[in-house]
Amino acid sequence: MPDAIVTTDDRVLGGQLLLRQPASGHRAGHDAILLAAATSARSGQRVVDFGAGVGTAGLAVAKRVAGLSLGLIEVNPDFADLARHNAEANGLKADVITLDLASSADTFAAAGLLPDSADVVLMNPPFNDPARHRASPDKTREIAHVAAEDTLATWIHAARRVLKSNGELTLIWRADGVADVLAALDRGFGALALMPVHGDASAPAIRILARAVKGGRAPAAIHPGIALRDAKGAPDAHIQQILEGHAALPWASL
Repeated sequence: MPDAIVTTDDRVLGGQLLLRQPASGHRAGHDAILLAAATSARSGQRVVDFGAGVGTAGLAVAKRVAGLSLGLIEVNPDFADLARHNAEANGLKADVITLDLASSADTFAAAGLLPDSADVVLMNPPFNDPARHRASPDKTREIAHVAAEDTLATWIHAARRVLKSNGELTLIWRADGVADVLAALDRGFGALALMPVHGDASAPAIRILARAVKGGRAPAAIHPGIALRDAKGAPDAHIQQILEGHAALPWASL
């Protein structure tokens, strides 16, 4: 890592996962852990984390499910180096690949991401609307948080390319962009499941978790929403269990 990048070593997932990450800018948070908790996976499957950053979500899945073949895909080489360090520091095996998800199929294949090769893809794309999001002076933070017009469609297209038939895609996005999620998943995916995520029980959802199956034909389903805080404003006990890695979201075990 360049000397200019200051890092901290932090424990997440109830202390189960030790992460080295930038001291400022884009850092591990609830979104990545909820994404991991919503991702269904079984031992022996190939699981690929798109936009992995320092590896938070993918490594959290690997902590929960032993025996995965894990790929961490990250465009920022400094973050990719941190993801590689974090996998090793936690005793987890992962292929860390530095790659722009807008790259061609040939570039994907050259990096080892062949068509129809993954059982599961998870992703936490940049999702803030640039028209409503104040630009950050920290460029790495801006890239990690602010979506271009075609970001979601580009990432989902890449997921469709690498997933096997009946492979599963799980993603997290801002709740007011649910129409964009539905549109981007309309081609090639089915069996859509949505789960709203609320900051507190009495407020509108702030995030949406979505799961879809490549070539799936089952009807769409909207699952009961979850709230980070209960009606009294205290941390929800069940969600705390999930954030600490002691439980997964119900559909992750389906």
